[in-house]
Amino acid sequence: MIAVSCDQQALRRSRLARMVRGLVLTVSAVSIALSVVATSALAQGSSPVIKGRDGWLFPGWGSLSQIDRNGIENSTRLIAQARELLASRGIALNVLVIPDKVRLYPGKLPEGTSMSADVQGRYARIMEALNKAGVPTFDDAVVLKDALGKGADVFYRTDQHWTLPAVEATAKATAEMVRKSVAKLDGASGTGMALGPLFKERRYGDLADLFLTPDEREKLGRDIYTVRRQPEAAQLVDETEAPVHIVGHSMVQPYYGFPQKLSNDLDRPVSLNWKPGNIGPWAVMLEYLESSEFRKHKPQVIVWQMFEPTFSYGPDAVGWWDGASLMPPQVWLDRVRAALGT
Repeated sequence: MIAVSCDQQALRRSRLARMVRGLVLTVSAVSIALSVVATSALAQGSSPVIKGRDGWLFPGWGSLSQIDRNGIENSTRLIAQARELLASRGIALNVLVIPDKVRLYPGKLPEGTSMSADVQGRYARIMEALNKAGVPTFDDAVVLKDALGKGADVFYRTDQHWTLPAVEATAKATAEMVRKSVAKLDGASGTGMALGPLFKERRYGDLADLFLTPDEREKLGRDIYTVRRQPEAAQLVDETEAPVHIVGHSMVQPYYGFPQKLSNDLDRPVSLNWKPGNIGPWAVMLEYLESSEFRKHKPQVIVWQMFEPTFSYGPDAVGWWDGASLMPPQVWLDRVRAALGT
């Protein structure tokens, strides 16, 4: 099962609501947050959406020409320091970096638009930095390209989020990473979440819904979303202790199925806290480490999900994170240390 700590206060406590209801609410919350991120992009001179070929849309708040090398190094350093602090308390930190949508569909960019050589090498640079710092991770770009090569779309055409084939391939690779982090996961076999049947729904992607005119949306049409309906017995969030906890943003929310698939592959309960992308990964990690849930039960492994285009933005990235989430890097590290009692 999955103990879910979602964006809505009403869903944070156990045994409060059906997961399906939570999925509807959280998708709406992501749309609101996405508009906030786009506002930041506009303030910095970027378009909120890139209108590509064949009706493909891309988020416009990531640079296609420049990368922040110092930012990548600084973020990696903070992550490595957090990993050491967690390790001192017997908790393994694993990092999942989801690649930019543009990286998987460069041929769908508008005519005359392309990634610079620096941006083409950005994901590899992040992987190299994490590996050099001894932070467990894996190359999800390779995983997604493999799924794409087998004929599966890995991102929705008019949405910033990934598809079920991408989610499940990444969850499988994440499970392999987790197993390498600990000799044996706590708990009993047979306690992972059973995967429900597939169902489809047609709706506009978030990029189309928020940033296109009604006429533009109608011309592009809706995307078909394939998700898993969870068995009735798994609908209620419970108090099961989980040896693995996920920290991340909307890509790992239950709607897209990542925590369910990870739980199924590991055959163990998995817990989760996530926030929309405007909150930033640093504040989301603190939310968990400073929570009563963490104090009551510390997992063996934390999987920290991050995103390639924003990896270089530290806790003090003004204009990118919500104002309440901003803090100097040293303050963030001090709060991690305090939460762990080190």
